[in-house]
Amino acid sequence: MTSKAREILNTSIFVLAVLILSFLLIKFVGQRTQVIGPSMQPTLYDGDNLILDKITYRFRDPKRFEVVVFPFRNGENKNYIKRVIGLPGETVKIDIDGNIFINGEKLEESFGLEVIKNPGIAAEGMTLGEGEFFVLGDNRNNSEDSRYEVVGAVKKDEIMGRAWLRIWPLNNFGFVKHK
Repeated sequence: MTSKAREILNTSIFVLAVLILSFLLIKFVGQRTQVIGPSMQPTLYDGDNLILDKITYRFRDPKRFEVVVFPFRNGENKNYIKRVIGLPGETVKIDIDGNIFINGEKLEESFGLEVIKNPGIAAEGMTLGEGEFFVLGDNRNNSEDSRYEVVGAVKKDEIMGRAWLRIWPLNNFGFVKHK
């Protein structure tokens, strides 16, 4: 084999290895996603680019107040980005004053941009099944989330990962606030 042929073979193997490694990293470790819309303000803004942590939920369930990413259910190639409020087995209810109750106890949290005006399907109380989570956007009155039937309870196997790091815009570079 000539040195030119050997160099082409080595370069081809290197490029193939890089492509395979990149695919594995994106599939199992981390992935970039973009925030679309204002539903997570003031935590995340339209156009923010995030890196998802796709490893953590292989070893444990999402925790309350973590920001998770899951795909739209209508087939679009977009993702929802929401905050976990209710955990499996809990009953989530939102009263007419916008208060969130978990199993009858008022949830103390400070992520909501404003008081919830429309409790949606959570007005009567929503009991989550095994592996189901109740999610809300931080911009509560401008968010399509578990209060609406189009989203409803989110199953663990639908969750792509946890929003981990904001990489764009650079002036807001940093870890996503979960607690």
